[in-house]
This record gives sequence, C-alpha cells and structure tokens, in this order.
Amino acid sequence: MAIAFLMALTTSVFSQDFNKGLAAYQAGDYATALQEWRPLAEQGDAQAQSNLGAMYGFGKGVLQDDAEAVKWYRMAAEQGNASAQFNLGFFMYYTGKGFLQDYEEAAKWYRKAADQGHAKAQYNLALMYENGEGVLKDDAEAAKWYRKAADQGLAQAQFNLGVMYFHGEGVPQDYAEAAKWYRMAAEQGDASAQAQLGVMYDFGKGVLKDNIMAHMWYNIASANGNDLGGKSRDDAAVQMTSEDISKAQALARECMSSNYQKCGY
Repeated sequence: MAIAFLMALTTSVFSQDFNKGLAAYQAGDYATALQEWRPLAEQGDAQAQSNLGAMYGFGKGVLQDDAEAVKWYRMAAEQGNASAQFNLGFFMYYTGKGFLQDYEEAAKWYRKAADQGHAKAQYNLALMYENGEGVLKDDAEAAKWYRKAADQGLAQAQFNLGVMYFHGEGVPQDYAEAAKWYRMAAEQGDASAQAQLGVMYDFGKGVLKDNIMAHMWYNIASANGNDLGGKSRDDAAVQMTSEDISKAQALARECMSSNYQKCGY
C-alpha cells in the first residue's frame, strides 16, 4: 500500500508540474514552461521530453537548436510518444535539416505515430506511399492512410482522398465520393477543395450540375487565394444571367459569414 501511495503521489506531482508548465506555455511564458518541464523530462516523462523538443525546435524560451530538439524528441519517441515520433520523422529524417535525410527512417517513425492515430503522421505516411518515398509506391496504401487522417477531420487528407476518388487512384473511381470529401475539406476552408467542388458542380460530376453552386464555390476559393477559382468563376459567369450571378454571390457571402455552416440553397 505504501508503494502504491508513493507512486500515486509522484504521479500527482508530475501532473501538477506538467500542467503548470502547459499553462505557462499557452500564456507565452516560455521561461516558466521550461523551468517546469525540464526536470520532468530529465526524470523520463515522455510528454515533457516531447514538449522540450518542440521548444528547442522552434526556439521558444531557448535558442533554436535542431540537435537538442532531436535529442529530446528521440527520448520521447522511443518511449512511444506519438507526437515525438512524428516530429522525429519529419524534422530529422524527412527534411534532413542538420542531419542526413533518410526517407525510410522518416516512414518508419511516421508509421509508429500513425499506428497510434496521429492524424498528421497518417497524412504524411500517405504522401510517402503516393510518391514512393521511403516505401514502395502504393496508391491503395496511400488511400488507406488518407482515409484514416480524413476521418479525424484533417482537411488536407480529405482533399487528397477526394482527388484519389476523382481519378480512381488506389480506390475505384467515384465522383460522388470525391465530391463528399471535397465538401468536407471545403467546409473547413480549404481553398483547393473549394475550387474542385466548384468543378464538380460546373460539370455535374458526383452532384447535379448547378452553375450557381459552381460560381459560389469558385468565388469562395478565389477569395481564399486559389487562382483556379477566380478564372473558373469568371468563365462560369459568361453562361449565367446577371440574376443568377447575384444569387451566387449572395450565397458565397452567406457561406463565408457563417464559417461554412450555410453553403448553398
């Protein structure tokens, strides 16, 4: 009982110190965060090690130091911390910033994090399968990992999965599925997905052809910086009445002002 109590007490102290560091970090008080997290990291707390790695990686409260960041990321990663595994794969092995670039090692660490449900690791692993970096090119595997990340709400993965359904890469070609995933990403503000959803309405791919909806999504994509959206909006307008254009513009305003909650009729 005494041992169990001591373990519980130690865990409680660790938690209090960690949370104090987290509150300080979120408030921009990096010195206090460092003061709270470093002792925990040195005692083997994986989350504190991962966070300390991030502080060195981004130069928050300390001088930016890639080697020091990787040291702490590796300690946490080897304890199974998914965020550290992702960061180790990306910052050390994929980008090769200050280290030898190694796509196979990057894929290995991405997979460890992806298997734990880390959405960005799942997305990056999908990219590696799609491009054949560090793994054999495999569109089906890419689609599998994009779907896992997309199901967690990652807009980039939703868009890429939509692309795969549109072209039938790694999955059966299915325009309705493509439109579904484009819409999910578009409603999170992804400009590329907004432009592609405009294309779907413009040509009736996976949705009923609708010039007003096409113009609306093209217009929104353009407002968010997508060049295809602006050109396609102007091309679509040539075949529309002034009344329809005004309606499409009003829908676009409502869509954006509602933070993509009210988009369409």
